[in-house]
Amino acid sequence: MTQPALRIVLADDERMVRTALRAILCAEPDLDVVGEATTGAEAVSVVRELRPDVVLMDVRMPEIDGIRATEQIVGTLQHPPRIVVVTTFENDSYVYDALRAGAAGFLLKRADADTLVQAVRLVARTDSLLFPSAVRSLAAEHARRAAPSAPWVSKLTGRERDVLRHMADGLTNAEIARRLDVGPATVKSHVAAVLAKTGARDRTQAVIAAYEAGFLNAR
Repeated sequence: MTQPALRIVLADDERMVRTALRAILCAEPDLDVVGEATTGAEAVSVVRELRPDVVLMDVRMPEIDGIRATEQIVGTLQHPPRIVVVTTFENDSYVYDALRAGAAGFLLKRADADTLVQAVRLVARTDSLLFPSAVRSLAAEHARRAAPSAPWVSKLTGRERDVLRHMADGLTNAEIARRLDVGPATVKSHVAAVLAKTGARDRTQAVIAAYEAGFLNAR
């Protein structure tokens, strides 16, 4: 059975950027741009009204920036969309703060069309971390400002530690199951435990928390 098209909202104050993104995404039969926003405040309003699956969010916009908009969307909707922040510079502190606020990943504005399309599909339809090597580099640059160690680290079981490391490498639940020679349901249970213990909403936030606690830096 054919999957319904993914519903996407574009949030960027530059019209040319929105136009280019719309042209690329709408050329795909399984992707549909259902709305646009030119400010962070408008992005929050549009997302609340349209309830898209994915939001491509510029981090620097008028009124409120992409970080605050992400916080408001994630914090007020029971089933928030997956938010991908779009940025010019991958080591931008704004991007790191957006990931900590609840964004599922980030994408460079210079990314080619194939990368853009694949990123949208990945965050919406899989449980894999978006661009794990880029997240690792960003964390290495910015996580040093966070306090090392955290109480939750000592609460992880050995298997949960293994699962968290594989999550950081971008493996899906199915891939982790094969790597650890366990069932997918077991991995799903371990992932849920990791999220609960780190206090994270999703895999991206759990991985960021792990870097900030020094858990992954020591690998």
